[in-house]
Amino acid sequence: MNERQVRFEVPLPGGRLDLALVVYVPDLSRTRIQRLIRSGLVKIDGLIITKPGFRLNGGEVVEILIPAPTPSTLQAEKIPIDIIFETEDLLLVNKPAGMVVHPSVGHDTGTLVHAALAHSPEMEGVGGEIRPGVVHRLDKDTSGLIILAKNDAAHHELQQQFKDRSVEKVYLALVDGQPPTPSGRIEAYIGRDPRYRKRMAVVHSGKGREAITIYHTKESFSEHSLLEVHPKTGRTHQIRVHLAYIQCPVVGDREYGRKRPTLPIERQFLHAASLTIRLPGESTSRRFEAPLPSDLEAVLDDLHRS
Repeated sequence: MNERQVRFEVPLPGGRLDLALVVYVPDLSRTRIQRLIRSGLVKIDGLIITKPGFRLNGGEVVEILIPAPTPSTLQAEKIPIDIIFETEDLLLVNKPAGMVVHPSVGHDTGTLVHAALAHSPEMEGVGGEIRPGVVHRLDKDTSGLIILAKNDAAHHELQQQFKDRSVEKVYLALVDGQPPTPSGRIEAYIGRDPRYRKRMAVVHSGKGREAITIYHTKESFSEHSLLEVHPKTGRTHQIRVHLAYIQCPVVGDREYGRKRPTLPIERQFLHAASLTIRLPGESTSRRFEAPLPSDLEAVLDDLHRS
């Protein structure tokens, strides 16, 4: 793709610059538009404006220069992935535990992004050079459903649904102990742990972001509970932090739970079991499911036998 320029006159009554651009350049996310504004690539009546929140009165002429995508330095890797569903706009993958979603410090190869680029090279540059196609994330040791976009328009549309909280995500979690009530709603702000900056924690409202998690008990055992968990927000490590907060840490979660797992398991018992989302070009939502992996099934089988 080559660079392109979009020019339009702002209708009355005006409003924020970044919000106006979202309307006229719908294939770009608001975050990317804000980056372009701060980079000096937006003019109003011929003058460069670098504030995304600049107030428009209506009648101004806005020009935005959208650079051509930067070629990615990521190398595609032919790693097998379990594709649940695919269209020309997206990939829906059942991610295995142990696979990192995108490159980061200490994870330069072998990620889901590397594998997806080998399957769908057109994803290169979609949504960013380092995280092409990534709409949302799963922790390394969480298995289950994750969606990747193949083009910018799909990326923007899917990401917007997550921001609007219209996507229904359901996880299965085996936890230590029993929750205070069979079903419940956890509302507790999440932010950086002030003592251990690499971890998240429940914090006061001024120190973190709103986080809401709903859970239902599917099965109770003598010392454990199998929960169906519905995160209504998408904060980092939200489910793990919230369940630990109510004294029911995820089995095998050595970061927020017990250092020595109470059951023989090599990773945390957390699986993204279903995802309900509206696909690009469709008017109603679809529900997709991923079966519980064999290692987690084995843990449940042992509990049933005992």
